Amino acid sequence: MLKIKTYIIEWQQALQNEINYLKKFGGSRYSVSNGRLLSNDGRYSYYFDTTIPLKIPVGSAIKLEWGTLKTSGKVLSSEGRGVILSLEQSFGDLIQEAFLLHDPWELLEQLIERLDEIKKTKQKRARVKRLMNPSMETKHPVEKIKSNVHELVLRSKYNPVTFVWGPPGTGKTYTLARTAANKYFQQKKVLILSHSNQAVDVALSEVTHFIKKKNRFREGDVLRYGGNTGDVLSAHSDITTGQLIEKQDPLLAKDRERLVVERRNLKQDLASSFSKRDSDQLLEIETQIARVLEKVRKKEVQLVKEAWIVGTTLAKAASDSAIYEREYDVVILDEASMAYVPQAAFAASLGKRVIICGDFKQLPSIASSRDPLVAKWLKEDIFHRAGVVDWLNEGKLHPQLFLLKEQRRMHPEISAFTNEYIYQSLVDDHDSVYKSRNQLVDQAPFKGRAALLLDTSFTGYHCLSDKVTNSRFNLWQLLLSFQLIHEAYIDGAKSIGYVTPYRAQAALMEMLLEEVYANERVEADIIAATVHRFQGSERDVMIFDTVDGEPQERAGMLLTGKDSERLINVAITRTKGKFLHVSNRNFIQRHVFQGKTLRQLVDYQVRKDHRITTKQIGSWILNQHPKLRWMHALKLDAVFRDISAAKSSIFISVPEGLVLSEEWKEQLKIRGTHVKLTVLPGEANEGFPFPFVMIDEKVLWLGLPHEGARGVQPPYVAARLNSGKVCEYLLRQLSSSY
Repeated sequence: MLKIKTYIIEWQQALQNEINYLKKFGGSRYSVSNGRLLSNDGRYSYYFDTTIPLKIPVGSAIKLEWGTLKTSGKVLSSEGRGVILSLEQSFGDLIQEAFLLHDPWELLEQLIERLDEIKKTKQKRARVKRLMNPSMETKHPVEKIKSNVHELVLRSKYNPVTFVWGPPGTGKTYTLARTAANKYFQQKKVLILSHSNQAVDVALSEVTHFIKKKNRFREGDVLRYGGNTGDVLSAHSDITTGQLIEKQDPLLAKDRERLVVERRNLKQDLASSFSKRDSDQLLEIETQIARVLEKVRKKEVQLVKEAWIVGTTLAKAASDSAIYEREYDVVILDEASMAYVPQAAFAASLGKRVIICGDFKQLPSIASSRDPLVAKWLKEDIFHRAGVVDWLNEGKLHPQLFLLKEQRRMHPEISAFTNEYIYQSLVDDHDSVYKSRNQLVDQAPFKGRAALLLDTSFTGYHCLSDKVTNSRFNLWQLLLSFQLIHEAYIDGAKSIGYVTPYRAQAALMEMLLEEVYANERVEADIIAATVHRFQGSERDVMIFDTVDGEPQERAGMLLTGKDSERLINVAITRTKGKFLHVSNRNFIQRHVFQGKTLRQLVDYQVRKDHRITTKQIGSWILNQHPKLRWMHALKLDAVFRDISAAKSSIFISVPEGLVLSEEWKEQLKIRGTHVKLTVLPGEANEGFPFPFVMIDEKVLWLGLPHEGARGVQPPYVAARLNSGKVCEYLLRQLSSSY
């Protein structure tokens, strides 16, 4: 057992190594465009449009990449789809497209400072020592336990450190919230922490709901501190600092709201018609907002002092003296598997008792550096580093580990795999899930089936790497997945998730959904993202698209690496009623080792007869969207009509092994004289390994011409997609010679 000061030195070095890496290489990359120079008085101010709203705090350090050039700078304003940056170097008056790199490494520096304070304080060091070396003996009276909540209340009363293992759907939030409320009823000060704003919102919402239900709620006693609270707290806005300040000082709240509205309007003006006067006014408003926020800050600090239950993020807690200079009776760290070990230690140092809650079978924390200390302390969670998982590996539960072992989220047909292969049969299904999810199971697609593998084997060579990000994408599986989303939506699913390991594929689906449903009022909540965005949430229907397939020679590390079990576990366990796995079974069984979770999942689904192949595509596609049509690839009338109606361009991909028939050649010959024809050869010549026809850069026929296409077995299926954005993306993947 290392001394705590030695631990802290290692933690600080790991954090510093991660900071150095982020400063050198950056991390999160955002595309920005239409950059216009605002001023060049020593530093160079630019306004940029952004493809998505960026929520980067004003004053944050950033880097900007433009081609081979790179410069450092700061954020002057970030609101809506526009950002103003102050750069150290000029790139001229106009910048058509660039990349903004931002990572909040300043937050890691603040954590290093907090660790310094722990190092100097005997009481805080003792708390951290108990965390890192939890006692082998528990002191709570086992004979008095009446329920899960009661056990956690007792454990956290008698033991300084309690680890809670909460597999998906086992009532983790329910249990934590009622434990926090019980401590509050006993007039104990409680701090609730998590890595994400959403997790804090969910926890605080559940706590507040329970206290109000007991008619014991007093305004100001429960406080959500920091963060832009979303819909989760809409029913409990009376615990937010914004609402409380509005009641206490309505003039100050109105002043802030007025300035925020003015800033938003100016951003819209700048985006539509650029004006130097508007940009100067915007920077002045940012200055005024900063003054108002300083007044707000003083009010917030007072609210924190008076509250009995405070909820905030780990980053906010480590950077805000209103939190870290206080002491609490109980600290609850939620989603602890995604927190750095030094963050968990910092959380433990703030309270007399600490509850560490999470699931070490779900996603770990994210760090970028490959440094050994970073791997040891920032890429592994506190459950592993404190030795709790070692006990489990020996078939036992650590004395200080409390397991929630009955899941109420998933239909048993979905949970059967994770219960057996991920949770080693320690988790069971509550009786209620057998009936409560039947309505969802009975909806399309695949009515009456809760878990299915949509097998894309032998449908072609569609898996490529994005030429900019190197992230993989697969258009065939993308379109099949969209069809699954559409079928579920049309049949009444209220929440649908599309999850994939690869950012390129997630971004493509997000773009496709936005374009295809642009003119429709979509009643369902549909989210497309990588796995990290889904942890802590649940959906009626989940589509898990693994992307991988030919012509790749191996499966990606995201699906086969050290943390792949966690990633796949999250993808499956978000689901309430229907889990749809879109995957190339043949590729996975040839390229993934039998002991890997993805291979186990595919083999399990095949063994349980949960597999649907391309031969059955006509039976489950019931609702074709006007912008995405599926048809037999032998019926060529529709594609030939599109070719004859082309107005400007035709791109046709003829991959290796495919030869255009005379019928195709004839149709291409009789196109309009003004229509440019580009024939893209096989991948050896920077083309594509799959066939397609693109017309006027708006209509994409995927799977045609099919004659001789590699890796394709009957039935031959083609998809017609009307999407200018997907066509544009595909063209960007071409070499500069086309």
